[in-house]
Amino acid sequence: MNFQDLKSQTQEILTNSVSNRDEKLLAVCQLLHKNVPHYNWVGFYFANHQTQTLHLGPYVGAETDHTIIPFGKGICGQVAVSNTNFIVPDVSSQKNYIACSITVKSEIVIPIFVNGINIGQIDIDSHTIDAFTTDDERFLEELTVEVSKLF
Repeated sequence: MNFQDLKSQTQEILTNSVSNRDEKLLAVCQLLHKNVPHYNWVGFYFANHQTQTLHLGPYVGAETDHTIIPFGKGICGQVAVSNTNFIVPDVSSQKNYIACSITVKSEIVIPIFVNGINIGQIDIDSHTIDAFTTDDERFLEELTVEVSKLF
């Protein structure tokens, strides 16, 4: 399935008036995980600005112990501070990387903004080195804009 088809399907999920926010986010994770071969773990983290931590939201993939991540720690924590996309072609080259699994080879994290505030992010891991392209990045940026409308 191409990103244009996925964009249409994620839009359908996110505008479904029957599901609550977490159900919608989980359905998006399931759709991406199932239809993009290099998306081996797909999940959302949400910021608690008072405690300067990220909290795991809906996700699909291997279980993770990283349910709370301090701002600045790991790829997700760095995005919480930088407010910018972060694509890691090879996680073994990152000194500030939190290893979720030895099978993870690359990662992409895109922040979600509401009223200019970084409220969370979508985090995707791949078992393939250098898995993510600018097409992935653009698609996920568009997705996070749509996700932000749920908040």
